[in-house]
Amino acid sequence: MNKQNQLAEIHNSGRPYIIYKSKKGFSLYTNFSKKIILKNNNIKKFLKKKYKSQRKNTDLLIGFFGYELLNNLIKIKLPKQKNINFPKGIFYKPEKIVNFKNDLKYKSTKIFKNSNFKININKKSYTKIFNKFKKKIKSGETYQIKICTKYKTKSKINPLDFFSRLSKTNLAPEAFMIKDKNYSIISCSPENLITKKGSLITTKPIAGTVKKNKKMNKTKALYYFKKNLKETKEHNMIVDMERNDLSRICKVGSVKLSRTKVVEEYKDLFHYVSLIKGKIKKNMNNIDIIKAMMPGGSVIGCPKISTLNLLNKQEKENRNIYTGSFGYIKFNGDMRFNIIIRSILNFKNFSEISVASGVVVDSNSNHEFNENYIKAKALIDLFK
Repeated sequence: MNKQNQLAEIHNSGRPYIIYKSKKGFSLYTNFSKKIILKNNNIKKFLKKKYKSQRKNTDLLIGFFGYELLNNLIKIKLPKQKNINFPKGIFYKPEKIVNFKNDLKYKSTKIFKNSNFKININKKSYTKIFNKFKKKIKSGETYQIKICTKYKTKSKINPLDFFSRLSKTNLAPEAFMIKDKNYSIISCSPENLITKKGSLITTKPIAGTVKKNKKMNKTKALYYFKKNLKETKEHNMIVDMERNDLSRICKVGSVKLSRTKVVEEYKDLFHYVSLIKGKIKKNMNNIDIIKAMMPGGSVIGCPKISTLNLLNKQEKENRNIYTGSFGYIKFNGDMRFNIIIRSILNFKNFSEISVASGVVVDSNSNHEFNENYIKAKALIDLFK
């Protein structure tokens, strides 16, 4: 059986599986021997537990931490919010990994989908929240903050169909999908939060977005970012914050910018990106690394703790997976995690797409509101 037929067979079998973008294509994880549902009372035990390596490529746990779970881990209190009772985090132990090249070929079957999305915060409400946060910035309570909006629709989707189409039109370096019995996640996340190999760790903050069109190519996008004071401020603040996060777990003097302010191109937009690296202290373990780095600062704002408190007081419903992290922890201590953005969560026949844009002192509310739609567009288009 060739790999494409194998992909269809696994999908049609009803068995849970995960696909994650790799350097050479995609890796499919399946035949799970263990499924760990994370809660506030067991995440520390999960992160502290050590597994004996069998020197197999399946010596890992793969899954996601939700936003609310990560807040609880770093002792950020959440007010009572509207929620859909989606799990706070789930990790799986695979017994089989299949590697694919970049082209995921899959013939979909027709399935109900609905492109009539409703936004949870309209432009008028967004502007009101925006102005409130601008006052907080001017008073020094925060320097940058990300306003989250959600697009929702009733739908039953084929996640593999969505992901295979997304991989052809908007392939992102941290793209992934999860298909389980009662939920699915499809993501074209561009942002790597943690890549750890041995004692070396890197993070790739993204801060700065401009819409792609006939007049805006990659060269012009770089010129735009360099000349735009607001985008430069936003990027510098996030880079400084993530350098600070790394410094908490890395050896003194080892945290350095490896790549500074480059442009990455995607289907509908360009991003402003840097790369930071460091060398982890000897006494650091998994829980220290996760607590220092998550939730990722580039999708929260800065300073992180005070900004999280402001956001959580304002937001009326759980973020669920959005701005959490997906990835894996290997039994030897290596790990790779992204930031869950540009994603669809399908649960109980409802799909939600969450996006956010950064507010700094000289931001414009219309621009930021429209930027949120630009970020969601590639995913909304899948429903058409």
